[in-house]
Amino acid sequence: MSSVEVAITGLGSYLPERTVTNDDLAQRLDTSDEWIRTRTGIRERHYAAPEEATSDLALTAARRALADAGLEPTDVDVLIVATTTPDHPIPATAPIVAARLGVECAAFDLNAACSGFVYGLKVGADLAVAGATVLLIGAETLTRYVDHDDRSIAVLFGDGAGAVVLQAEQGASLGPFDLGSDGSEVEILWMRAGGAREPFDPVLHADASSRMNMRGGDVYRHAVVRMTESSRAVLDRAGIGVEDVDLVIGHQANQRILEAVGQRLGVSEERLHLTVDRHGNTSAASIPLALDDARRSGALQAGARLLLTAFGGGLTWGSCLLTWKGTRSGGSSA
Repeated sequence: MSSVEVAITGLGSYLPERTVTNDDLAQRLDTSDEWIRTRTGIRERHYAAPEEATSDLALTAARRALADAGLEPTDVDVLIVATTTPDHPIPATAPIVAARLGVECAAFDLNAACSGFVYGLKVGADLAVAGATVLLIGAETLTRYVDHDDRSIAVLFGDGAGAVVLQAEQGASLGPFDLGSDGSEVEILWMRAGGAREPFDPVLHADASSRMNMRGGDVYRHAVVRMTESSRAVLDRAGIGVEDVDLVIGHQANQRILEAVGQRLGVSEERLHLTVDRHGNTSAASIPLALDDARRSGALQAGARLLLTAFGGGLTWGSCLLTWKGTRSGGSSA
């Protein structure tokens, strides 16, 4: 999987208006701001409003990315939504977003859990090389799926969306990629009920099986190992060292995971971009949200070489390199 001449020409993000702090959670859970921060690095997260669904978040991020690229919705050939929290089991969320943008184009969802955006970049890059203008959106409303009485889960997740426009561009560089999965231990991070294997039953699944379950220690160990190994694989394929990377943007699940990966790779603290403290874990939305945050903070400069890496349920993982060319308008929004 070598690099291709594909650039991110537009970038946009959206965070729901409601901010939920650790102190807010401590009012109803046996927890505290200190307990959450020391274990996760999270200070606050955003919750979608009751009337907001994943497509609503995705739509706003998409419009901002298109405006940033100086494009109209009719310029989009393919629309991909990376999500684990679609509006409906059927149909996919992507055609809904496309319709609300006012276009009829190829549109589909991609579910690789928290690795979804990196997987989407690979799929989107291949389509862009073939001549398509691709709108890739990572969007999640994970707070609809957590047990809000379980402090080990409820404190971690937030809602949000980020979107990028991918287009072929001479001199751009996206890749190489490393993607992988191991489905032998799906129960490490899953929601058991609700699919074809075990359809949801409101009586049978009145317990926690209808909500997200996670073995935190196992997730930590697998995430650190897989993200580190995947990152090294990408660097080896590119023939460069970590010292040649300007910024590392990992899936924002837990600050301890990201710092451990950075330490194993030998990445200095100032080159590790963190947003988990303000966003929580937004799954497939976390990397595009972090990209837009890095741009707004001034950390993302034209010509910068980025290492993106993620790990998620499945288990899935993925990493890639990206040379930031700068979007066409140079603007940003969240």
